[in-house]
Amino acid sequence: MQDLLLLIHRIPYPPNKGDKIRSYHLLKHLAQHYRVHLATFVDDPDDWQYLPHVQKLCASSHFARMNPLAARVKSLGALLKNRSLSLDYYRDAGMARWVRDTVAANGIERVLVFSSAMAQYADPYRGARRVVDFCDVDSDKWRQYAEQKSFPMNLLYRYEARQLLRYERQVARDYDASLFVSAPEAELFRQLAPESSAKIGHFSNGVDTDYFSPNESYASPYAPGERALVFTGAMDYWPNVDAVQWFCDAVFPLLRARHPDLRFYIVGSRPSPAVQSLGQRDGVKVTGTVPDVRPYIKYAAVAVAPLRIARGIQNKVLEAMAMATPVVVSPQALEGIDAVPGSELVLAEDAPAFADAVDALLDGQGSGQANAGAAIGQAARAKVQRQYSWSSNLACIGESLECN
Repeated sequence: MQDLLLLIHRIPYPPNKGDKIRSYHLLKHLAQHYRVHLATFVDDPDDWQYLPHVQKLCASSHFARMNPLAARVKSLGALLKNRSLSLDYYRDAGMARWVRDTVAANGIERVLVFSSAMAQYADPYRGARRVVDFCDVDSDKWRQYAEQKSFPMNLLYRYEARQLLRYERQVARDYDASLFVSAPEAELFRQLAPESSAKIGHFSNGVDTDYFSPNESYASPYAPGERALVFTGAMDYWPNVDAVQWFCDAVFPLLRARHPDLRFYIVGSRPSPAVQSLGQRDGVKVTGTVPDVRPYIKYAAVAVAPLRIARGIQNKVLEAMAMATPVVVSPQALEGIDAVPGSELVLAEDAPAFADAVDALLDGQGSGQANAGAAIGQAARAKVQRQYSWSSNLACIGESLECN
């Protein structure tokens, strides 16, 4: 087997952790074809429990401890140097030394970078074949943040969007291939970096449909007779925070007026103070970290993905589809997912439409229209089984790493 250096910005989780599922399956796939030398950061104390599992997949590994608050403070120094804050956030001398020593000791000629900020560690090794999985166009995400924020944060986010795009274009120009999570994401970057368009491609996320299966037996996390809507995701991630705040402000009150017994469950790790405060509202439940999200998805009446800021493919949508739970999505949450609105999921563009869509699915349950939501769920699972297999979607990685 050839040696390969893999650089990932946050430790890849085992497959039940949705916010890092792409990097985990990438590592697992590469370990079948290469001797993988992994360098990554650990920014959550709870994540150290996954080290033994991840280490088993690697020939060698380096895990750098990160304090997110200290990293944010450190990153502000980039403002004085006219460079991206993201690069300084993930800058670590110990990791750079480990990468240098590992490349030299193993004669590494293949490098895969996951996320733009980690490319700084591969930049010196121009003799190697280097591939970057940008996943999303992160610079455009910062641009969207700037549009949503007020002074002075909008200026900071606009600065980061500009600086990070400049670095993304440099990486795309210098590396052998640049990959993204979806065709729309790849096309957006081609427009932003036309000089590298011939080297830009994509591979979609996948879903382990054996793991995310509605046929498994779970105890319901909901009270008997309770009808629940569910949102899943890392709840310190601002697009998720913004989504649930908007849903609680603009959509849920409309639904509660029609269904007083309805509950909205926000399920995900590290809920921010803003999310925790939503749990004080009538009918809203904030769970924090749960051992398994699947029961929450399976027994929910409807899964919702009301994102207003999004890039790439939303795992939360694919996982709900795989569990055959009807899901209502915003246009932003649908981007990059090849699903047919009305038959494999439901699309809603504003608050009244979102409430009406959820309402129709709720009213259909237990009535003469009872099979409407079930039919959507079954069609959604069939779509995921056909089109979102990790094994088939990851096939292009080897081609990118070996093509001369």
